[in-house]
Amino acid sequence: MPPQNLPVRVASFADLDARTFHDLLRLRIDVFVVEQACPYPELDGRDVEPGTRHLWLDDGGAPTAYLRILADPGGVARIGRVVVTPRARGGGHAGRLMAAALEVVGDRPCVLEAQSHLVDFYARHGFAVSGPDYVEDGIPHTPMRREGIAQRQQT
Repeated sequence: MPPQNLPVRVASFADLDARTFHDLLRLRIDVFVVEQACPYPELDGRDVEPGTRHLWLDDGGAPTAYLRILADPGGVARIGRVVVTPRARGGGHAGRLMAAALEVVGDRPCVLEAQSHLVDFYARHGFAVSGPDYVEDGIPHTPMRREGIAQRQQT
């Protein structure tokens, strides 16, 4: 299992070198397409958008955990593609990466589409279920939302 103190990297697409982007995509494809047996178009065009931020934990040049933050309309951030290598699961890496992502998101409202078995994990980071469950690629998902700071202070 990788050490707990791996550095968090944050980059826009323009700031990623070809090798790093390759390694991030490989991690995503290895887990979401191969391990979870979901043939879907992993390259959706959103990785290259100017507002997208890629965050990962770097283990000596290899990504151990990854997620991306998209800039959706209306100032809403969207977290997606949250993934941890199989050998590093259970080590707190996803939680550490989520905390870093929420620092990047800042005051903005944030949404995500959680695999339903992970709802409690995201709830610990301030997300609440925001709609009915649905099945995508044979995997149950639950939409979730975390309000911006102004909205959280009103409640």
